[in-house]
Amino acid sequence: MSQQATPDAATRSRRKKILTGGFAVVAVGCVAAASFFSIQAASGGTDVRNNITLIAPAAAGGGWDTFQRELQQSMQTNDLVNNVQVINVPGAGGTIALGNVAQLPEANNLMVGGTGQIAAQIQFGTTSTIQDVTPVARVVEEYDIVVVPADSPHQTMDDLVEAWQENPSGTPWTGGGSFDQLVMTEIALAADINPSDTTYIPSDGGGEAIQALLNGTAAASAGGFADMYPQVESGRLRVLGVASEDRLEGVDDIPTLAEEGYDVTLTNWRALFAPPSATEDEVAELRELVDEAVVTPEWAATVERNYWREAPLQGEEFDQFIEDETVRIGGLFEEMEQ
Repeated sequence: MSQQATPDAATRSRRKKILTGGFAVVAVGCVAAASFFSIQAASGGTDVRNNITLIAPAAAGGGWDTFQRELQQSMQTNDLVNNVQVINVPGAGGTIALGNVAQLPEANNLMVGGTGQIAAQIQFGTTSTIQDVTPVARVVEEYDIVVVPADSPHQTMDDLVEAWQENPSGTPWTGGGSFDQLVMTEIALAADINPSDTTYIPSDGGGEAIQALLNGTAAASAGGFADMYPQVESGRLRVLGVASEDRLEGVDDIPTLAEEGYDVTLTNWRALFAPPSATEDEVAELRELVDEAVVTPEWAATVERNYWREAPLQGEEFDQFIEDETVRIGGLFEEMEQ
């Protein structure tokens, strides 16, 4: 009984640490917010084709930041907008930016968001949610891959799952964010493993997750393709599967988890959102701009380079998709708590 109680207590402790850490960034987010509104006031002009601000709800260097800077490059190179700037508003898993964008009176702002923000608003219980902003367009999807150290005894997903089933707390997982933990949770459920019995080591980004694998702290990780795959190519990690519906172009030697018997296809989708103050005409103009930006050669190269998959969706179907995702992700968090 004492052996069983220890992992549960550790799980609760880790979960408390995650939540505390999430709220600890609120103060940083507030500083970023002040800078954000200062930039908006100084930029001048609200016409979408004259001046637009692309908002990344995270620090520089991450997936959301990469998306916005690549979109900026596409718009600038093809003269789609006279002036386009990217600003970073980090904090609480992207929900600080949500709160800021929800208050903007100008329509010429596009924030990238997606799965991670929905996960954060549920995990942290934030007052700001993705429902507070106006959906413009879903653009791409990014997928997690399951990796283990190159010297791991687990050659296949079945090998990993067998060891995990035999000793859930002794087969620790890691990941670089809330989305990665959701993928691990779905794999656990598909393998008839209680997610709350698993030792999960949260990491602050893909770099820390990789180190946890390499130093033996973690046995496996579900991590973003762009973060993890270079380590596979270098021979430091081994990839066991990808959480996508089909094999990815250019790396089609990696089997999908579904092919291996684990029906997990949770996608880290990236979409653009406008302030709720945007009128129907302004949203239509923003969608037209996005449509033009994502058919350029520069954007096509970006999609290929980052192993993204184009996943366009707009209008009522996109609205319904967001609601469905919110319910689905909420259900996964409930599974983590059981």
